[in-house]
Amino acid sequence: MTEKLALYDMDRTVTFVGTYTGFLVHIALALSPWRLVMVVFVPFVMLAYILKLIDRVKLKEINQALMIGSRVDRTKLAPCLESYAEKVMQGNIRGEAKARIAADKAEGYTLVLATASFRLYVEPIARRLGFDAVIATDHLIQDLPYLRAKISGENCYDTGKLRMIQAWMAARGMERTDTHIRAYSDHVSDAPMLEFADEAFAANPHKPLAKLALARGWSRVDWD
Repeated sequence: MTEKLALYDMDRTVTFVGTYTGFLVHIALALSPWRLVMVVFVPFVMLAYILKLIDRVKLKEINQALMIGSRVDRTKLAPCLESYAEKVMQGNIRGEAKARIAADKAEGYTLVLATASFRLYVEPIARRLGFDAVIATDHLIQDLPYLRAKISGENCYDTGKLRMIQAWMAARGMERTDTHIRAYSDHVSDAPMLEFADEAFAANPHKPLAKLALARGWSRVDWD
């Protein structure tokens, strides 16, 4: 029997805008408001990334250390993750994306949110949207009593995201030849995931993905 899998990117695919900066600000406001002064250093970190002095992993780690600290007590963090998820649900979820998620679920698809965002705040959002699983960027040592500003393994991005999807499928005994896959993304960095799918959807695509989707014959959807 063919299994059915629906892979969704999160930021700007399911949401209107990105969630990472909002997460950092939300946690800083809740736990250490004084850290908001650190925001003045963020553009310099971004410049270092643009100049290829640091990679995307180090970019995330430095910004997290600046905005919420290199170690954060998980007990204090937990309610903030839930309140942030509520905030995202209230004002940053595309209604038509939510409807498509529900439709895929009704068709019997296993719903997977595959995103470069951090698992710790993606999971409460995914749970509220009805996803069955999350594939995301992880922090180092998930079972520590505190959150470290360190990434474990790969950043769930570009070809790394595809490798993580394939590893997730393999761990569950899902054979690609026996699985029908739908994939949705707004960004060209997810081309490997879209190529991997049987049905690829450029969802609210930026120009590079819109151009690639036209060349590849992928469907385009524009969700409000």
